[in-house]
Amino acid sequence: MKQLLLDIAPSPPPTLANFVPGRNIELLQTLSNVVAGLERERFIYLWGGAGCGRTHLLQAIAGICMRRKMNVAYFSCAPETEFIASSEPHCVTVDDVDRLNAKAQISLFNLYNHIRDEGHALLLVSGPAAPAQLRLRDDLITRLGWGLVYQVHELSDEEKIKAMKCHALGRGLDLPQEVCDYLLRHGRRDLPSLMATLDALDSFSLANQRKVTIPLVRELFQAVS
Repeated sequence: MKQLLLDIAPSPPPTLANFVPGRNIELLQTLSNVVAGLERERFIYLWGGAGCGRTHLLQAIAGICMRRKMNVAYFSCAPETEFIASSEPHCVTVDDVDRLNAKAQISLFNLYNHIRDEGHALLLVSGPAAPAQLRLRDDLITRLGWGLVYQVHELSDEEKIKAMKCHALGRGLDLPQEVCDYLLRHGRRDLPSLMATLDALDSFSLANQRKVTIPLVRELFQAVS
């Protein structure tokens, strides 16, 4: 596919600045206050459907802390993820908490208690639903609701277009409005898939030395189908 996967222009890393807030303005302000030291709450739970941006936000906070030379622990949960309560990170991020098996849930429960009793770390956790709707241990569900709980709202189509154009701009890609509309009509509509399509489209455009147009998008879809 003419070196389609050649990463000529890497995607910008997730930050609070390149997160399109939509209806999440209050949440974004809270997280900004957290990293600025203006928010005293140490436990934050974010929930929302696939593609809503909660992973982006966790990675953005972890990135800020790492750039400040802070000790960061980032967990993308698998069933057997182990959380070491004796470690002393400044920031712990736990993505997709619903994937944990029974033993891992106990491990996270112990980490919550350790941070509350002895630590000073910031703990951010994400899941697909509000705490009471998760199929987890009752005591862990209680811990998830200890601090701030925010729903991360999915973007509207207009907001997704804004996000796509912002992402394209970060890659130096000229993205016409009609291409955005086409991608929303004919591609996967969740934001991570849209961004991945833009990355592939950028590489495809550079490899073929052609501007980004609807015919080029059709060719890309045919090439990867």
